[in-house]
Amino acid sequence: MVFTTALLLAMLAGCATNPVSGHKQLIFLSESREVQLDQESSPHQVSADYGAAQDTELNRYVSAVGNQLAALSHRPDMPYNFRVVNAVYINAYAFPGGTIAVSRGMLVNMENESELAAVLGHEIGHVCSRHAAQQYTTGMLGSVLVTAAALIVQQKKEEYAGLTAGLGMVASGVLLARYSRSNEREADALSLEYMTKGGYNPEGCITLMDMLRKTSKEKPNVIEMLFATHPMSEERYQTAVQEVAGKYQVQKSYPLNKERYQEKTARLRTIKGALAQMQNGEKSAAAGDYDSAVSSFQAALKEAPQDYACLLMLAKCMLAKKNFAEAEKYANFARAAYPQEPQALHVSGMAKVGGKNYESAYADFSEYEKTLPGNPNTVFYKGYSLEGLGQKNGAAQNYQAYLRQVSEGENAKHAYRRLVEWGYIQPQRKTN
Repeated sequence: MVFTTALLLAMLAGCATNPVSGHKQLIFLSESREVQLDQESSPHQVSADYGAAQDTELNRYVSAVGNQLAALSHRPDMPYNFRVVNAVYINAYAFPGGTIAVSRGMLVNMENESELAAVLGHEIGHVCSRHAAQQYTTGMLGSVLVTAAALIVQQKKEEYAGLTAGLGMVASGVLLARYSRSNEREADALSLEYMTKGGYNPEGCITLMDMLRKTSKEKPNVIEMLFATHPMSEERYQTAVQEVAGKYQVQKSYPLNKERYQEKTARLRTIKGALAQMQNGEKSAAAGDYDSAVSSFQAALKEAPQDYACLLMLAKCMLAKKNFAEAEKYANFARAAYPQEPQALHVSGMAKVGGKNYESAYADFSEYEKTLPGNPNTVFYKGYSLEGLGQKNGAAQNYQAYLRQVSEGENAKHAYRRLVEWGYIQPQRKTN
């Protein structure tokens, strides 16, 4: 009875008015909490995507288009922040507080500003509809009900390979969860509403979907991340086609702004071949063919020798090949190419751990943590480096801090074993 009453009170407290529909909905995430979670998590995802693009004019252009649409949206007062990220795969995503990112791989495959408006309008639509907050609430409610029923659910987590160092997992989960098909249809509808209010031709939405559908057939590896979170279906596509042909027929006379888009993305397009080589390299690396991946990345560097993402991809390949000296070398090249972006520090630290240079590795992880705090993997590797230096107390402190955040996976097992061996904790008794 106490539990039921508490749950009902929580539900009443969680009722909010949806900004788009105007209807009441159950959401346990306040707007301020949405913004807080965004600010805590989005920097890690942006860094995992190799940071914001260093092309200031390109970032300014995308932000201008995004801010224009956001001002016309159902939540114009959210702290929107639009980023072009250096990732070469095709993707765009939104965090609940208004951080919205679009990858270089997507931008280079679009043809006009109307398509860009369709992408950004879609992500703004997710923010306005509070889709991430809905999923967060569903997850919370589900876990409460499972606890009440005294059920035990085991969740399998992916184990991190040295190649990725767990950098992107901090921001994953419900904040970038897979949207439902109804979520996608709603975001599509809002995108058409916002972009046409902004004076954009709605045909951009259809040509964008055509590009994504074509790419999914020709280069599925390049687009699988986008479709994992934004499921595409024939029904969704046909719904958009019908909307444009009917409701937005008049707005089809609006401009596509192709010339302006081509001008603003001209610098990016000069390395389109290099981006394609990087995509090939990532495909080979994912398949475990590191030699082919290295060849692709080195070919890309001939066209774009200072490309931060490519240098780090190559460093990660060298890590996977256990060529730690080369991994450290390319991580240092990446740091020199983009000193403000911290992922290179983490990769450099991993290379130094592999080479048993624990003191320098610890320095890299510590510097990374100062720049981008909150990654539990950094805490683990600080502990691992201190263990390598024979500093058990410091290692134990970091391992304990890591286990407070992560309970499964090989790193968690290692931390737990060491804490038991060193006498810092008692071994857990197995229960039948």
